[in-house]
Amino acid sequence: MTISSASMTIRSAFERRSGSKEGLSHLRTGIRGRWLATALALLLLPEFLLAQSMPGTGASQPAAVSSASATTGGASAPAGYILSPNDQVAVEVFGEDDPRANGRLNPEGNLSVPLLGSVHLAGLSLTQAASKLTELYGRDYLVHPRVNVSLLSYAKRRFSILGQVGHPGSFEMPEGSPEGIDLLEAIALAGGYTRIAAPERITVRRHNANGDQVFKVNAKRFTKGTGGSFRVEPGDTITVGESIF
Repeated sequence: MTISSASMTIRSAFERRSGSKEGLSHLRTGIRGRWLATALALLLLPEFLLAQSMPGTGASQPAAVSSASATTGGASAPAGYILSPNDQVAVEVFGEDDPRANGRLNPEGNLSVPLLGSVHLAGLSLTQAASKLTELYGRDYLVHPRVNVSLLSYAKRRFSILGQVGHPGSFEMPEGSPEGIDLLEAIALAGGYTRIAAPERITVRRHNANGDQVFKVNAKRFTKGTGGSFRVEPGDTITVGESIF
């Protein structure tokens, strides 16, 4: 049914019932108003649907949340790591700009720190170093200081292998094991044993505060799976003996 035919039908029915021109006039006004409202709704519908489908335009859209991962660019220190000469560290005092420091421990294991001067940190863990600096700052300079000490880079830590290995020489400790590696891993880094090597005749010389120590190691029992191992530390000198025929 078309709009015009519907209008004529309604008009005829109304005139038969009311017989009034005034009623017909009211009917015309009502129909015209309803059709105008319908047309207006149809015109606005596409814009309404488009607004609902566009991201970020609705009032109910959630606010964007930004998260950032803070990175210090420092080295990943093992738990309980002990500082040694030539380690590079950063010292930060929370809420204070002047006392910050970034440097390497000198050969004696000291670090130059603002206000405090030279402070001996070698032989301490990072937590112990922070506690020591906190105590020193709180004693004369700051009220309730909060100090953080972080490791930026390790000192170059080397060991030497001599004797019957493929490539005798000096080697750096692997980055993930700065404090020491297994003896068999150290020998592998040097190219493994030669044909005339005697794994049961290995000596390791180690220098410490009490002088040199010499260890006699039988590495043959390690390779046979009978258990045991030996830890090579920075500064060690390993000598692999020669078989006696």
